[in-house]
Formats: sequence, C-alpha cells, structure tokens
Amino acid sequence: MHSGTNVLDGAAAAMHLADYRAADIKQVPTRNGFGEGLIEAGNRNRDVIGICADLSESTRFEGFKKAHPSQYVEIGVAEQLLVAMAGGLASVGKIPWIASYAMFNPGRSWEQVRTIMALNETNVKIAGAHAGVSVGPDGATHQAIEDIAIMRVIPHMTVVVPCDSEQTKKATIALSERWGPTYLRFGREKSAVFTTGKTPFEVGVAQTLRKGGDVAIVACGILVYNALIAADQLAREDGIECRVVNNHTIKPMDQPAIVDAARACGAVVTVEEHQKHAGMGSRVAEILAQTFPVPIEFIGVEDRFGQSGDPVELIEYYGMGVGAIKDAARRAHKRKNASKD
Repeated sequence: MHSGTNVLDGAAAAMHLADYRAADIKQVPTRNGFGEGLIEAGNRNRDVIGICADLSESTRFEGFKKAHPSQYVEIGVAEQLLVAMAGGLASVGKIPWIASYAMFNPGRSWEQVRTIMALNETNVKIAGAHAGVSVGPDGATHQAIEDIAIMRVIPHMTVVVPCDSEQTKKATIALSERWGPTYLRFGREKSAVFTTGKTPFEVGVAQTLRKGGDVAIVACGILVYNALIAADQLAREDGIECRVVNNHTIKPMDQPAIVDAARACGAVVTVEEHQKHAGMGSRVAEILAQTFPVPIEFIGVEDRFGQSGDPVELIEYYGMGVGAIKDAARRAHKRKNASKD
C-alpha cells in the first residue's frame, strides 16, 4: 500500500466519475458489485471459493455458484460453522469468501472470526451483506449498524466499505488477491453508481472526489453520494466549499489523506451508515486527536437501533440525509471560524 490520495477533480473527474448530479443517475445495489467481482476473482484464481449460509440469492453468490459450481459450498444456516470451515480451507491454500447478512456474519460468529480468522491469521474473506438501516423493511434485527465497530478493533483485520456497486466489484477482486483476514461491507438497496470502470481503487488509499478548502467531508459506503450532493448544495447556498473524501478503507485507514484533509480545511465532518460510536468517524477522530486536532462533526446513527421502513426514509429519519450533512458542515465551519477569534 502506498500513502496518499487519489484526486478526481475537474477534467479528471469527468473521466472517472459518472454525472452524480443527474436526476436519472443509475441505481444498482452494492451487493451486485460483490457478485460480479467474485465471478471475476474466481476466473482469475481457481483457489477462490464461495461458502454461503443459505442466502446465495440475497448475497449475490448465485452467479458465482453457476459460473464456478466446483468452487461453491452451501452449508445452510450455520454462521459459526461458516467461519470454521473457511478457516480450515484457507489453511490448505484456498481463498474462501463467506457470505451472510452482516448481522449474522460477523454478528453471530464474532468469536470464531476473532479466533479462527484473526488470531490464527487465516486468509478468510467475509462478505457482510445487508448492512445499515437501508436494509429497510427487514427491521432492526437485520440492520447491522455496529459491525464496523466490532470488526475494526480485531488485530490483523482489513475492513473495506465501498461507495457503490462499481467500487464493490473492484474491492472484491482486489481483496481476493490481497492476503489476510478481511471484512467487506455492502448493502441491499439500490444506490447511486457514480464511479466508473476507470475510477482507480486501491485498498488503504482514500480518494478525494471533490476539492474544497472550507470543510472536509470524510464519508464511506453509499453515503459518499449524499456527501457529494451536500457539498454541491453548500457551495451554491452558502459559499462553503467542501472537500469530499471517499474513505472506503476503514482499516488500514489512509492516515496521510485524513491529516491532509484536516490541514487543508480546518474542520471535518464524518459520514457513515453506522452507529456514530466506534465506527469510521471514531477512527478519523483518533487519528486527528494524535496529529492535527480540528473541529469534527459526526453523521451516523445516534445510539439507537434501526426499524422497519422505506430505505430512503430511514436514512433521513436517522439523520444521514443530505440536509443533515449540510447542517453538520455548517456547524463545523462555524466552530472553525469561532476558534480563530
């Protein structure tokens, strides 16, 4: 991994980003990108295998099962066994991807993840599907909004949260070729596809998708799109120019990119579809507390469980919509200016 930031702005952005401002922007679930990426990973390396806990269609393992039937195993609803089996196969050179809803894997199987995957440093990859409140009508029991927290504290674990289906595909391929215990988090609902096949992706390297010097909005997952829209509106409405950073790798986080954004802007807003506590934003705060303290505002779920509902309405209800991001950026900007007085 190299340190630094991929900057996509101006002419480069026109080459590498879709028109995220378009009213008819393409909407595709991030889980579709996982399914497509896994098929490609299986084509490249026959040691890549898939093991699923009775959710092949929901997790988008279905295409892999059809394309590579000899590389696929179905074990039924047994998430702890899912990890144990994968650990054994990894020990003999296989590259197992294991998939279930994030609430159940890593949620239900966390002790096995900690001991079999991480403590023993096995090359197992977890595909955590249906993460966040945007799962929608399945409700609180199926809405994983604590999973980043429980995975990022485990030694040796890589944690990646891609921003759209295109980036999820790239991440799946890249992580299949990168050794070590891994957690890839993605969602169920359709979301905006604003990166393209030309958009660069590297594990551990954040991307600056929009330049700005007033506030840095550091986001991950599907809410990166909301951050971009909020930044455009803030520029028009308030003259506040926001840098938007796609902080897709939660661990190992791109510390130079985070510090650079804080130095350039003097204030930070973190945005994630997760509990505010102990998630991506908390890691950003840890980095800046040690290196370059600035005012920080946090967008995420405020110490509550999810509930059944329309995915878009739930994002708004839990304070993760465009309006909430704009308000947080205004607060951060005001705090920055107040500290200068």
